[in-house]
Amino acid sequence: MTPGLPPGAAVLLVEDDLATRREVAAFLRGHGFRVDEAGDAAAAWDRWTAQRPDLVMLDLGLPDVDGTVLIRRIRRDAATPILVLSARDREAEKVAALESGADDYVTKPFGAAELLARVRAVLRRAAGPAAEPTGEVLVGDLRMDVARHEVTVAGRPILLTPREFEVFKVLLVSAGRLVTHGRLLRAVWGTAYSDEAHYLHVYVSQIRRKIAAADPTGDLAGLIVAEPGVGYRVRLPDTDRS
Repeated sequence: MTPGLPPGAAVLLVEDDLATRREVAAFLRGHGFRVDEAGDAAAAWDRWTAQRPDLVMLDLGLPDVDGTVLIRRIRRDAATPILVLSARDREAEKVAALESGADDYVTKPFGAAELLARVRAVLRRAAGPAAEPTGEVLVGDLRMDVARHEVTVAGRPILLTPREFEVFKVLLVSAGRLVTHGRLLRAVWGTAYSDEAHYLHVYVSQIRRKIAAADPTGDLAGLIVAEPGVGYRVRLPDTDRS
């Protein structure tokens, strides 16, 4: 297990396709996770209430109800991280799952390294607050001091406008997690702007440009990753490791 993650973290895997479920469960067990399995939402809910796992991984196309129903039901009860594994790749369906309370979304077919990175990222985020006790948020060489409204890269200051700072703060404190356009807009501009995604492209482009100017090594290239039509995520430094 990655340092900082709970040893032998318990995973509830909800997948109606038996071959896929067995393959993913075996892979996770091989990396030290304890895995319980369910083939439909009813069984998943029974296992959830009995065991309260550290992570729920689920397919949306369940035989009894849509997976988003289970997501909302779990989210009403707890903040346990939820990772969606689904063949549904339409933007609207990804957004619906994330807005229902899922923490991340992996589209089938997926690679083993990608899956493990996403699992580690959501568990790491759930293990504790992104902000340090000092009020700083750290991602690699990048540091954000929330109280002072300061951002630096290896000690070099990045001068962000107040709005750019707020956008970047929402992304940084959710590092490793896909933040939907709607959530980002509501957090920074308010509910009246939740459909104005074009605002974000301008601000994210400016933030990327300023980071690049302060990062001559290029180590933070690709720090903010876009998923077109869905949202943005801040890439954690080790999310490409298996």
